[in-house]
This record gives sequence, C-alpha cells and structure tokens, in this order.
Amino acid sequence: MKYFIALAFFAFVCATATAQLAIKPAAGINLTDFSKDPATGKFKAKAGYQLGGTIAFGKKAYIEPGFFWVKKSTEYITEDTNEEDITFDISGIRIPVSIGANLAGNEKSLIGLRVFCGASAFLLTSIKDLDKDDFKTASWGVFAGAGLDIAIVFVELSHEWSLTNIRKNISQIDIGKSRSLFINAGIRLPL
Repeated sequence: MKYFIALAFFAFVCATATAQLAIKPAAGINLTDFSKDPATGKFKAKAGYQLGGTIAFGKKAYIEPGFFWVKKSTEYITEDTNEEDITFDISGIRIPVSIGANLAGNEKSLIGLRVFCGASAFLLTSIKDLDKDDFKTASWGVFAGAGLDIAIVFVELSHEWSLTNIRKNISQIDIGKSRSLFINAGIRLPL
C-alpha cells in the first residue's frame, strides 16, 4: 500500500504542476454485497447512498482524490427458519484516489468519456444493530469505472473490491470482504 501512496503522490505532484483543476461535488447510490457463505445463507445487496465530492487535477490524464460520506446496506438471508435475517447498515467515510484518462472530448467539449481506476480507504463510523467492536475501523479497496461528461454535468459508474476483511472475526457469518457498485452524479466546476 505504501508503494501506491508514493505513486499517487508522485502523480499528484506531476499533475498539479501544469494541471487544470476542477471541483466535483456529487451524490449517488451504491449496492454492496459481502463474501458469500453458502453453508448458512446468502447476502442480498440493498441500496445505500453517498454524498461528497472530488477534486480533479489534469487534462487528458488526471488524478482525482475524493471524500464521501457513505451508507452501505446489505441483508443476510439465513436458510434456517429459526433465525432472523440480519441487515447490515454500515456508515463511514470513503476516501478514493483515482487515476484516469479522458478517452473522448476535453474540458471544452460538450460530451466527454473517461475511464479511471484507483484505491480507496473506508473508515467505519457506525453500524446499526451490531457491535462496532466486531468490525475493523478501516478497510482498503481497489476500484475501476467510467464516466460520462455532458457540459458541466457528469455521471460515473464504478465497481469496488475490498482487499481487507471488514469484520475482525469471520467465523460467525462470513462477511470478510465486500463488493460495491457506485453510481454518482454531479457537476464539474473548473477553476
């Protein structure tokens, strides 16, 4: 992870030296699923949401750090009729850092298409109906996605895979790693 941070910092310094800067407030929805435990039940993704924004540095190639308040929700459906289903409502701060490229269009075009990938940290702040001490405070992930720009409006779709377990002890219910689909929409404010 320290090599990724060093690479991201180097890219950030290079991009900001001659970069165009844009602030991108955004809001969106997410669907989160956890590692499967086929022996006892299954996970069903429920809609969650996020609110925050990013700052993009660069023109054709860019680096884009961000900060989002995120609520993820997943339902664990048990096959045992004597046990209740469990809903995992997890809230926290997501800090993504992406590196991307504009495939079509530029900052002056009406329509643009871009792709990006990166890494993120998720800092757990609360979890509903479960003991927060059973969960790790921070988890790490990687993601990839694409964005469509129409004038100053943008829509992004990305898929994230966690690299670390969310729960400290996964022997109870296997919710070790998560997968999330993020859909964000917002406006791009060039400076």
